[in-house]
Amino acid sequence: MTRSKGHPGVRDADAAAAGVRLDKWLWAARFFKTRSLATDAVEAGRVRMAGDRPKPAKAVRIGDQLEVRTEAGIFQIEILALADRRGPASLAQSLYREDPDSRRVREELAARRRSEAFIRPWKGRPTKRERRAMVRFRRAGAEED
Repeated sequence: MTRSKGHPGVRDADAAAAGVRLDKWLWAARFFKTRSLATDAVEAGRVRMAGDRPKPAKAVRIGDQLEVRTEAGIFQIEILALADRRGPASLAQSLYREDPDSRRVREELAARRRSEAFIRPWKGRPTKRERRAMVRFRRAGAEED
């Protein structure tokens, strides 16, 4: 396997013609923390390749279009480079280009999730201090009416 001299794991154009396994590429591009999580996501149908459900061993090539669903949202990406080993995050971001519309939608959803977190910031039962604050808040609202 021929490798580029710049970064380990990134393939030269000659070796790129053969492609890289989809699950390996998703792991190297840092969409998933482990390769087994990437494999599970592909098998579960959370990764689409040109509208089809590929298998984890499907070879990806430069120029392929992917739709990847993660906790962060839906990524519409085009593969720019191939890698079969995980490297630094800066290198992982150079492996693909995200569609601008996809990025905008993901950022809007992230902003909405952040704003909804302030509606009820605690989880579970409120503490005594929080309950007293809620009572004071309700009383203040009732006095204004």
